[in-house]
Amino acid sequence: MSTGDDHRFMARALQLAERGLYTTDPNPRVGCVLVRDGEVVGEGWHERAGEAHAEIHALAQAGDGARGATAYVTLEPCCHHGRTPPCSEALIAAGVSRVVAAMEDPNPRVAGEGLAQLAAAGISTESGLMADAAAALNPGFVMRMRQGRPWVRCKLAMSLDGRTAMDSGESQWITGPQARQDVHRLRARSSAMLTGIGTVLADDPSLTARPVDTPPAGGWRQPLRVVLDPHLSTPPAARLLTLPGRSVVATCSDEKGVREALERAGADVWVLPGTGDTVDLQALLERLGEEQINEVLLETGATLSGAMLRAGLVDELIIYVAAHLMGDGARGLFHLPGLERMDQRIELDIRDIRAVGADWRITADVRGR
Repeated sequence: MSTGDDHRFMARALQLAERGLYTTDPNPRVGCVLVRDGEVVGEGWHERAGEAHAEIHALAQAGDGARGATAYVTLEPCCHHGRTPPCSEALIAAGVSRVVAAMEDPNPRVAGEGLAQLAAAGISTESGLMADAAAALNPGFVMRMRQGRPWVRCKLAMSLDGRTAMDSGESQWITGPQARQDVHRLRARSSAMLTGIGTVLADDPSLTARPVDTPPAGGWRQPLRVVLDPHLSTPPAARLLTLPGRSVVATCSDEKGVREALERAGADVWVLPGTGDTVDLQALLERLGEEQINEVLLETGATLSGAMLRAGLVDELIIYVAAHLMGDGARGLFHLPGLERMDQRIELDIRDIRAVGADWRITADVRGR
């Protein structure tokens, strides 16, 4: 049975896990606190994929103090050999007496086996303490392990009357500098950014994360850049193909000459199922899952964002709202044809509303996702 101290120490483990927000991909963000006789003797977090896990950092800090300690860890300790040895074996060897995990690992290679291995060694185990908070740190990892696709976060900026651009297409800038900085934090935590060919042709975006905070050790990791381009219309000179990092053009066309030109320009071209003007969006997300992409940030216009929403493939909306009006002729937030009755509405669960500079940021989950 969990106590107040259990909650306090798990809350600290969650704080530590969050330090890996920009660096652990494709691994989950995990924190660990070791406590003996009511005192913290070691703590750590997973800092970067391929390096030591949170438990190993905490055990190294604790040394002999780990014997008889309770380990609070935000995700079930792994029990398989990957790029690093199993954390379950390290905890057993260190002599901990109890392990409290916030949630079981959704990875089928673990999925309860880590806790079972600890219990078989005589260690008391519990799971479920602050599980929702732990899952919220890793929505993409959980989604990929359970459904084979990444978590999709759709970012949009609009005026108070729900407009995203003037009729001419002019949209810079709807929101202020603080909101734009906040977007770069979203980009930096994302595994990939997805946009449509219309945005590439209209704006020639870079789709990069630019530092706005103190960079993590080793610098900023650039997300994978993905362009949804059914007819291979991406110019080989597009800015996003000239920048460091990897760019993908996802298409349902296989025109050899055009494809080779894009590949020479630095793009990976994925030919996916699709018909006519449409790439199969589910197939795209499944391919991204195979590439170990956890979180996708959708940055595009009303057409692609509306298509993703209609297909049930948007999990979370981040909408920045600016305190001005842009008028009837300006462009809307989503292209959602066919919604004619109240019972056809797409319902949202708003999780957070907060000021970001002069603007407001609304965070909402798509209900039923």
